Amino acid sequence: MSGAQSFGNIFKVPELKRRVLFTLGILAVYRIGAHIPTPGIDSVALAEIFARVGSTILGFFDMFSGGALSRLTIFALGIMPYISASIIIQLLTLVSPYLARLKKEGEQGQKKITQYTRYGTILVSVIQSTGISIGLEAMKSPTGALIVPEPGWSFRAMTILTLTAGTAFLMWLGEQITERGIGNGISLIIFSGIVAGTPAAILQSMDLMGTGELQPLVMLLILVLMIGVVGAIVFTEGGQRRIPIQYAKRVVGRKLYGGQSTHLPLKVNTSGVIPPIFASSIIMFPATIAQFIDHPWMQTVSGLLTPGTFFYSLIFIGAIFFFCYFYTAVIFNPVDVADNMKKHGGYVPGIRPGVKTSEYIDQVLSKLTCYGAAYLSLVCILPDYLIKYFNIPFYFGGTSLLIVVGVSLDTMQQIESHLVMRNYDGFVKKGRLKGRKG
Repeated sequence: MSGAQSFGNIFKVPELKRRVLFTLGILAVYRIGAHIPTPGIDSVALAEIFARVGSTILGFFDMFSGGALSRLTIFALGIMPYISASIIIQLLTLVSPYLARLKKEGEQGQKKITQYTRYGTILVSVIQSTGISIGLEAMKSPTGALIVPEPGWSFRAMTILTLTAGTAFLMWLGEQITERGIGNGISLIIFSGIVAGTPAAILQSMDLMGTGELQPLVMLLILVLMIGVVGAIVFTEGGQRRIPIQYAKRVVGRKLYGGQSTHLPLKVNTSGVIPPIFASSIIMFPATIAQFIDHPWMQTVSGLLTPGTFFYSLIFIGAIFFFCYFYTAVIFNPVDVADNMKKHGGYVPGIRPGVKTSEYIDQVLSKLTCYGAAYLSLVCILPDYLIKYFNIPFYFGGTSLLIVVGVSLDTMQQIESHLVMRNYDGFVKKGRLKGRKG
């Protein structure tokens, strides 16, 4: 079956059609909001500043917001405050007995944690928007024009209210996609923001090639790099370590059960695209505020947190490794897996059931997580240095490609599941898209 026919099957399933159209409609609302400006800003002067940011942290943040930051629209903060709040709440579950207890209470406890995450999102948004509003008042364009023609507390209050409300609305849109659409809403919003900047980047590159500022050979090398990174992501995301499992034979009444062999699949990258997103959010929070505050110490912090610098790479890689292990521990518990296997008469050949099995699974999972974290770090950091030395005029990094490819695979896998459940062929004729986490 051709790709066009497989795509057409989406509209033959009423529920799937409704979910896909709903998701596209919500993303369209997001893109419209990304062009509604915040009051009190000289957009021309602001554009002059962002025309020179290149691959700095502002360009990095602007990529995640889909260009909303460079225009300082109502969605300028993007969804990153929600990501930051989620990280804080998940970390607090490790040290707070109350939150740890809520996490074990099932659906009701999760609702409470989600509520606290929303409150945290508002708090983080207020802090970031306050720093941005104060910093904007002191900024001037290269031609000397003020970014804020009429500074004061009225402008600050309006900016804080507008940007915070924009992030809260984005958070709600993401939750609606997850509940009533297809795919993970928060990831799709980040995905659409990154993809939205692709046409402008292509046109800008063609213009620079026309003027001779960008050599065709350099552009060809960038394209080859992008294709190579995409191939590495697709290949690695499908990688698994299969632990063999044998089920003992059991006699129940007059029937014989069990005796079959199966396996426990452990992905090389169990945590998916979550670690780079979390790591980026952690770095963006102080870096964004520092970028907008005209103070020597804050500008030093901003320079250290610029993509392509050694300090940024060190912090970023450390954060990726931390969140790889942290998120894997959150979504996969070897003790529970070993206990369930033991209850159903399953065991790993050569390993004693129970504690020894959980220790063995944990050991294998730890090694895979290390490999996965190293792969994520290489994909996210290496392009930054290559682009830095080639002086590419727009921000491109492995992080963006990883998110785009990862979210695409996740969404396609969910659509594939809907189609297969209703006896339709999916996007691939032989085999199925391998499921992913995150």
